[in-house]
Formats: sequence, C-alpha cells, structure tokens
Amino acid sequence: MRAYRLAGANAPLRLIDAPEPQAGPGEILVDLRAATLNYRDIIVREERYGGAQRGDLIPLSDGAGVISAIGAGVTDRRVGERVAIGFMPAWTEGHFTAAKQAGALGGGFVDGVLAERIAVPATGVVPIPQGWSFEEAAAYPCAGVTAWRCLFGGRGVRPGDTVLVEGTGGVSTFALQFAKAAGARVIATSSSDEKLARARALGADEVINYRAIAEWGTRAAEIAGGEGVDVVVEVGGPATLDQALTAVRPGGEVALVGVLTGFAGPVNTGAILMKAISLRGVYVGSVSDLRASIASGVRPIIDETFRFEEADAAYARIRTGQHSGKVAIRVGD
Repeated sequence: MRAYRLAGANAPLRLIDAPEPQAGPGEILVDLRAATLNYRDIIVREERYGGAQRGDLIPLSDGAGVISAIGAGVTDRRVGERVAIGFMPAWTEGHFTAAKQAGALGGGFVDGVLAERIAVPATGVVPIPQGWSFEEAAAYPCAGVTAWRCLFGGRGVRPGDTVLVEGTGGVSTFALQFAKAAGARVIATSSSDEKLARARALGADEVINYRAIAEWGTRAAEIAGGEGVDVVVEVGGPATLDQALTAVRPGGEVALVGVLTGFAGPVNTGAILMKAISLRGVYVGSVSDLRASIASGVRPIIDETFRFEEADAAYARIRTGQHSGKVAIRVGD
C-alpha cells in the first residue's frame, strides 16, 4: 500500500510502498478515504512534539474510511461499514491516562492515518452518519472531539451562556458550532475581518479583531455584560492565556487546548486564584466522546481538500494560518 512517512524536521514527506497491515484478533482493517490535519501535525513534523518520536512515523491522527477486513473475535462491525477512527483508538471511555495518551495516532511511536489502510481496535471506530462525506467524518477525531470536551467536559455549556472562541481554526470553528447548537451566545476573535465575517455567517453573535483591539479580553468581558464570559476556548497558549483570564467571569472556565504561541510563558496566576477560575487542560477525548460529538449532527466546515499526492501542499495550507475550518486530504476513491 502507499503511505507517507516523515523524513526529518521540515523535510518533504516520503511517499513509500509500505507493508500491508493485517487485522489481528479484536481488530479491523480500515481502507482510508480521507484524513484531516491539525496544528499538532505541524509540531510533530517539526520534531517539536512533546515526548519521544519515531523519525519515520506515518503522520496524521484523523481519518475516516471503510472497513475492509475483520479480525478474530470481532462481532459488532461489518465489512463495508463507513467509520471514523478515534484519535486514541484504545481509549473507549473513562478517565484519561498516560497509557491511553501513548496510543494516540500519528505521534510518539504510533503510526497515523496518512496511508491507504490501517489496522485499529474494532472498538476504536464510530459509524459515519448517512449522507456525510468522509472528509466531514475525518474532521472530528481530534478537532471535533477536543471542541466537544472544551464545552461539555466540565460544568457543561448551557442555554444562555456566553462562550469566547479564539480564531477560526478547526477546534474554534467546531466550538462555535457546538456552542450555538447548545443555545449559547458566542464571541469570536481573529486578526482577519474576512475570517470574522465567516464566523458571523456560522452564527457568532459578536466578533473582535484582536489586532485592532489589543485588550480583547477586556472587550469580550464587556460584551458579556461586564463580569465576563462563562467559557473560553483557549487555543493560543502563553501569549493569549492572560487575555483569556481577563475575559472569563469569576467562577468561569478556561479550556486550554492550544500551543500556537509556544509551550511555556508567564501566566497571571493571581487572576486564576482571585477569580476562582477553572483552568482545564483538554487533550482530545475518548471514542465515546467521538460518538457523542458526531451524534450532535453538527456538520464540520472543510476549508480545502487536497489529493493524496498533494499531502505536502495540505501541510503548507495549515502553516499559512489562512484556513477557516479543516484542511483535508482525500486518500482513496
């Protein structure tokens, strides 16, 4: 089968003829039809991802396809079924652990989905809704599940709440859609008026251009009525976290999911303490979360789809930061 492997920091991907995987006991074989990219895939490729990493890894975590073979002992899956693959296929439900994290596809030592087929646990996939494209299904495993956990993994967003989403990438776009579906008011930020117009078209109630308004956290709190928003989906990291802490109300939540500005930096711990803010790290979620988020019926936004042979171009699109929604790669017909 054809597959891509990493070839060193920022080196072009290597398209290779890889050995055919086999479905072992309790496993299924999935013929990939689409994959999508996340910012995580950029830092894995640049060898900035935390922990050890195999240099010739097959990249990408998010894929969807068709079951083509079933291993011994599997009774609840069928050949021909259309499925999305969990980010951590062995994490079916329950609490997050280091062992579950170690099984994340496309990072560490675990090959990902930028290949024509993959063997995964039969319990690690979720059926794709009728009428959805493979690209839409492949958008969910990381970005969709992460956004779902940001909004519903803590106290849970409720009708009438105000949610602040940063940017218009995959997680933020999903969060906007999920929050609106839950009856929340949404404030979106971006440095681009064009992207803010797209966010409004998706349902954002208010928008803030953070290049025009440097103290955008204060502005978001004002829009929310003075005390602040109920939940912030924080994707920037150290350079934006203090603004998020300013934006959120006393007793509110900041769901930290992104490291776009790096992994470390000064944080206003006094605001966390004095406002009794719940600062919650979110590292994707389980297969059960994948099932619940897809069941919401929210159709993802696909920014652009590239052919399998154009995988490097898909990475380049993510690097520009100009995308709104998910960047996809069509793997098979």
